[in-house]
Amino acid sequence: MQKKIPIKVIKRDERNRQSQPAAEVATERKTTQEAARDMVATVSQWVNEFHQKRRSETAQAIKTLFADQAPQTSKA
Repeated sequence: MQKKIPIKVIKRDERNRQSQPAAEVATERKTTQEAARDMVATVSQWVNEFHQKRRSETAQAIKTLFADQAPQTSKA
């Protein structure tokens, strides 16, 4: 024998309240293209920061290396 499935009655006001949050969530989602664009921008920013840091460290190392040497004078 089959069991009867209870029927849930949803009033209009309740249905409207349930549909509003779902509509807001849908507008916040990004398309796959926008999400990929954001990821690429983030990774590009990381790479640029890494290169800039490496450049500044290299420049500082060169300055320190050559600043330690005293100028050589000729003995002639």
